[in-house]
Amino acid sequence: MKIKTIIMAFLLAISVVACSPDNVKEDSLGTAELLGSENGVESNVYNADGTRVTAIDLQNSSLTEADDLMQSAEFSDPNSPLSTRIIYFEYDSSQVRNEFISILEAHANYLMANPSQRVTLDGHSDERGTREYNIALGEQRAKSVFKMMRLIGVMANQIDIVSYGEEKPASLELNDDSFALNRRVEVVYK
Repeated sequence: MKIKTIIMAFLLAISVVACSPDNVKEDSLGTAELLGSENGVESNVYNADGTRVTAIDLQNSSLTEADDLMQSAEFSDPNSPLSTRIIYFEYDSSQVRNEFISILEAHANYLMANPSQRVTLDGHSDERGTREYNIALGEQRAKSVFKMMRLIGVMANQIDIVSYGEEKPASLELNDDSFALNRRVEVVYK
């Protein structure tokens, strides 16, 4: 209980310093903005009643940068291995298939050449099996891709892993072809 009190006091002290008059700008409508937003992408805006509203500048956001990146020649050219950002897996397996190794090598080389670039590896499974099993299998698939990229030389801080299990199917049909489309890891650039 004593640790909770210390943590709460620390957080309160930080919020008081962050919201000091030197760090807050107020507009004519009584909306206050906390100055010092990160890279101009997100700013914390506070209404007159103290309610926090998060505003995102879409022109400067990383979503726009990722969209621009995906439309660049090396990512949009169907002959480029970087245009393939989905790695498929066999049923009940997290082993990367041989046909996808060159694609992962291309993504790894791109990430090594661009150390500020980050990716998320989204692991997926088909709907067969329990929800918990499918979450674990999606995670194992993403970890397999992560390990391969790390072995090639990508820095660990450039890669995040998320498992959706069966929650975001690529195909909703209940046949082998649809199940095969759902057993995947998506390489998502940020």
